[in-house]
Amino acid sequence: MSVKVEVIEGGVPHSKIMIAGFIGTLVCLYLTYLNVIMSTPTQTVTIFAFFGGLAAVIALIWGSHTIKVLCSYGIGTGVPSAGMIAFGSGTIAFLFATKFGIAAPIVAVVLAAVVGFILGWISNNVLNMRIPAMVQALTEMAVVGALTLMGLTALMSGGFSFAGLTTGSITTLGVTMSTHQISFLGGCLIAVAFLLGAIAIQHPFNACLGPGWKQDRMLMLTAECGFLSLIVAAIMSYALIDKVSATISLIIALIGWVYTYNQYLLLSKRDAAAWLDSKPIPDVEGH
Repeated sequence: MSVKVEVIEGGVPHSKIMIAGFIGTLVCLYLTYLNVIMSTPTQTVTIFAFFGGLAAVIALIWGSHTIKVLCSYGIGTGVPSAGMIAFGSGTIAFLFATKFGIAAPIVAVVLAAVVGFILGWISNNVLNMRIPAMVQALTEMAVVGALTLMGLTALMSGGFSFAGLTTGSITTLGVTMSTHQISFLGGCLIAVAFLLGAIAIQHPFNACLGPGWKQDRMLMLTAECGFLSLIVAAIMSYALIDKVSATISLIIALIGWVYTYNQYLLLSKRDAAAWLDSKPIPDVEGH
């Protein structure tokens, strides 16, 4: 039996955050496809890669709030594992979907939802966790994991096609040769993207958890963590895309991080001041 912790309820309904996150992420992912449309047989365009980073941040904000909904049932110690299962299940859907070209984001959503639903059903009916929000939460988090990985992939490599993730090029003595080692998958950058996303999605609720929890503060911290991850991803993108595109992504990540960090500090000071004169939380009689 689980008891929902009502003390942290309030703010924008989760359904609205989910819809906005879903639509915003897909829109940004498809904007990265401008790279493919504008590329020619002799020139590869990657200047729109930064949209992948924005897609990742939007998905992380959605996923962070999903973790809050799930962990409102008193499973605070499961926050890190929720982030890991989101990206573990999302990786399966993401890699499979990269074979479907422009339909990749939609395929990733459908497959991730199926995987997440199965994991949620197993958690409640086999592991007997019996948490009301478990099935929906794990379904959402699998989708978030897949879309975040797809966004980080587009940021770091310029796209999300399987061929583009497995094949790179190297120039030696004026001769350009194809190689699998200098690529998103061959260079194991997917492992970095996995951890950048998994940490960013689970940290905000852990950091803001408590009787003074505020939705806007937690979501701002999520955005800050997301942009901080984008800084690392943008720096690593210099190995795979042209310097101009990578620099644009890095500048946007830095601007986003500075803004969200300052906003989070302001919200933290606001909430700290509100608790200066508060009384200790009373013990419930009989517990």
